[in-house]
Amino acid sequence: MLNLPNIITLSRIPTMFVIVWLMYCQWRWAATLAFWIFIAAAIGDWLDGYIARKQNLISDFGKFMDALTDKILVLGLMVAFVELFSSGVFLVMALLTLCREFLVSGMRMVAATRGIVVAAERGGKTKTVMQLIAVGFLLFVPMLETDFAPFLTFPVEEYATVLHKIGYALFMVATALTVSSGVNYGLKYRRVFDPKK
Repeated sequence: MLNLPNIITLSRIPTMFVIVWLMYCQWRWAATLAFWIFIAAAIGDWLDGYIARKQNLISDFGKFMDALTDKILVLGLMVAFVELFSSGVFLVMALLTLCREFLVSGMRMVAATRGIVVAAERGGKTKTVMQLIAVGFLLFVPMLETDFAPFLTFPVEEYATVLHKIGYALFMVATALTVSSGVNYGLKYRRVFDPKK
């Protein structure tokens, strides 16, 4: 059922493609657009749940798609970062995140066939918030360097380097949370793979 919260949720999928396209564009203000569109998508991640609760529009479809579109948004941007940064470390973080999301999603599907609902937990929500903050830092840097540097009276290179390192470090923390929450899901719901239980 398409209501306002679900429309906001689903909008994050095309938004990811727009942001990635803007990340590769060379024209002025593309980086700024990418950053602010991402901020709008991140706010939408909170807004859809708020509206759903406020208007009593919570549904299984909304819960499922909210978690799925978060994964699509973050993973799509991580893939773009891997190429833009040419970083082996970022590639490993992206692969760990991808594996965790596939494994947890697969476990959820197996659990659903047995009538078990695997709900989102605090660890999973925390890693998503950390990922979004890290992406925000990494998208802010090119905006600062390419779009706003000519208007500033001080060199931005040092600030940009620090902000980039902060975003990188936050992604490392988010990846650690991603792996640990995935392990916790597996341990908590391992019974779904036991046909005797």
